Amino acid sequence: MDEHLIAMSAPGIGEAGQTGQWRREYPVILPSACLPVKSGRFSCQICWAHCPDNCITKGSPPVIDLFYCKGCGICAEVCPTDAILMRPEGS
Repeated sequence: MDEHLIAMSAPGIGEAGQTGQWRREYPVILPSACLPVKSGRFSCQICWAHCPDNCITKGSPPVIDLFYCKGCGICAEVCPTDAILMRPEGS
């Protein structure tokens, strides 16, 4: 047995349920500012790693599943290039 292994789990899409009617803001990705889009490879992915609802895909550009996004804004806070903006719901 490898003594350096650690137990980890990963959230699955939809584990926390659908958004519902209570979300006040939703994230929008600006591809022109997103590092994976600008570099043309799967770089950064910080938003994907920090999303508590696992509703951001790894990719170039990352895609946010608004069906499950709760609008917490963590992705916008951790984005090093401010490529994710929070918009008011209904706009």
